Amino acid sequence: MAMLIDPPTWAGHGRLWSHVASDTSLDELHAFAAVAGIPAEAFDRDHYDVPAEWYDRIVAAGARPVSPRDIVRALRAVGLRTPKVPSYLRQAS
Repeated sequence: MAMLIDPPTWAGHGRLWSHVASDTSLDELHAFAAVAGIPAEAFDRDHYDVPAEWYDRIVAAGARPVSPRDIVRALRAVGLRTPKVPSYLRQAS
């Protein structure tokens, strides 16, 4: 079980952002976020968004630096990756 963080490469609201995720469960992720001081509002479906200035602090709190692809792989492997659009709203291909 590990907390994962990708590099702050995601632009938004004039800043760069990282994603923090768990490779085990959302309960583990929420517990880590509480200890690390990540606000609940930063949660987005299966990860927390944190600004670039927090990256070193989150790593020091125990998150392991990984690539964005590694985060997606870990979320899919444990069934935590959720689509943004519910399946009933997705168009058939």
